[in-house]
Amino acid sequence: QVQLVESGGGLVQAGGSLRLSCAASARSFGNYAMAWFRQPPGKEREFVAAISRRGGDTNYADSVKGRCTISRDNTKNTLYLQMNSLKPEDTAVYYCAADQTSSLLRVTTRLNDYEYWGQGTQVTVSS
Repeated sequence: QVQLVESGGGLVQAGGSLRLSCAASARSFGNYAMAWFRQPPGKEREFVAAISRRGGDTNYADSVKGRCTISRDNTKNTLYLQMNSLKPEDTAVYYCAADQTSSLLRVTTRLNDYEYWGQGTQVTVSS
């Protein structure tokens, strides 16, 4: 089992940048594919980005492609999301999630494939 704690959210002006972090308690962080999801106000949770167990494969939602970069440091048990050129429509609660998988390549976008979730961090982008 793994516990996830997000940090790095906040209020930023449009065009600005934020880096989100997700600290994992797992002994074997490298056994988990990881992802970021977000839930805008009044909307359903949606996929943002995913990364494979060793970081060699990534997948992004079209809405953030080119503006966001997901990365991980398995020596620090930490997942990151660098977000640039932020837009008001990026306003949401951002969640990190872990998918315990034996596959080194898996980078699923499906919410139900992730067994473990953090509590979320709020990102607000003002216009």
